[in-house]
Amino acid sequence: MKQFATITVIGRDKTGVIARVTNFLFEQRANIEALEEQVTRGHFSMTLQASWKRGALKTSSLHAGLDALARVLGMEIKLRLTDPRRRQRFAIMVTKETHCFDSILAARLPAEPVLVIGNHPDFAPRAKKHQLPFVHLNWHDRARSENEVLRLLEEQEIDFVVLARFMKILSPNFVWRHKNKIINIHPSLLPSFPGPQAYRQAYESGVKIAGVTAHFVSMRLDEGPIIAQGSFAITPGMGLKEIMARGQKLEADVLVKAVRLYLGKRLDVYWGVVREV
Repeated sequence: MKQFATITVIGRDKTGVIARVTNFLFEQRANIEALEEQVTRGHFSMTLQASWKRGALKTSSLHAGLDALARVLGMEIKLRLTDPRRRQRFAIMVTKETHCFDSILAARLPAEPVLVIGNHPDFAPRAKKHQLPFVHLNWHDRARSENEVLRLLEEQEIDFVVLARFMKILSPNFVWRHKNKIINIHPSLLPSFPGPQAYRQAYESGVKIAGVTAHFVSMRLDEGPIIAQGSFAITPGMGLKEIMARGQKLEADVLVKAVRLYLGKRLDVYWGVVREV
């Protein structure tokens, strides 16, 4: 059996980063299974999956070499040993609404919920009911709260994050570190009605069809690659409360569908568009 590791590299863009990292891994007798990199606004990000024949991986040497390389490059380099056979671990981020959270846990997904993070303390009893630890971060200081979440995700070896109606905007600094690993549900048929009060926007615009969108979170608000969508007709006389009630039921269903597609390894993001493979 092979041994696997995931390496992430983040920092200001500069020449030769990919070559330096891949050459070092070659020296460590690693085989590169996958590599994805991007540069946005002068910031470089790379996620690399490497494998070793059983017994060839020297963990202490790998850690030391990557730490030294991080200092030389002036970049953040993190290493995580992985096992492709284990169930993926995920965190759920919430605010106050419970319908998406309840549906995710009721769906019995082939993944392990590990942690619930919320910006209101009210959610603690609900997390406890499901025997999940709950961390409350008031989000008044976004940078501090995000740094704490990043620490928790690393500490708990989280593979992906589900935003179950988490009503806060995540910064590029946060999203950058988990590209195509954060799944959000938005209450409109994106790209229509991004941002807050989407149902009200739909109602006031007089649209005849409304819906919801599950998407990967990107550095642009509500513009990330779309995974799944659902819609319903707005009939004459339907008020805002009824539209919201119809939409909330659909939110839960579409979010669960998106997570299932993600876990089924059936999604590929190509030039910002999700394709099923």
